[in-house]
Amino acid sequence: KTKNGTGRFTYQSLENSELYVGDDFSQHKRVNELITNKDNNCFVLYPSANSLNLNNDALPKEVMGENIIFIIDSTWPCSKKMLRLSPNVDALPKVSFTHTKLSQFQFKTQPNIHCLSTMESTLTVLELLNQHGLETIQEQNLHNFLSPFLEMVKYQVKQIDERKEVRFK
Repeated sequence: KTKNGTGRFTYQSLENSELYVGDDFSQHKRVNELITNKDNNCFVLYPSANSLNLNNDALPKEVMGENIIFIIDSTWPCSKKMLRLSPNVDALPKVSFTHTKLSQFQFKTQPNIHCLSTMESTLTVLELLNQHGLETIQEQNLHNFLSPFLEMVKYQVKQIDERKEVRFK
């Protein structure tokens, strides 16, 4: 579904990113071009028993070309559905991370205390890729990455508070 959520903020915040909307990417021309290009080293950010934990391991340097990470912006049930409907993406090596951050998504309940929004997860991945020397993002840019997200949260919390005030008057 098309929403103005953290996936769209993430896309707008990353220069070298692409956004695809849908559930089934098995026949998606651009997705398949990226996956089948032998110069690309493709992954999907998704926790699994076999996922490469970026806290401990760098992405393998099997290919001298581009590292591409597909990031799913969806609810957990819909993410599972998307992978089921998109065996091309599901077949990619999975990457994940371990963290102790709490989501700043104050007005949305996460399914688990350590679940993060798409934008927060992307920041964590970027920080870890920086640590492994696979990215060279300046610390200030990483620090500012969540600014649009935090402004959106602040606005939403203000709207919720104003609605509560109106109901209790």
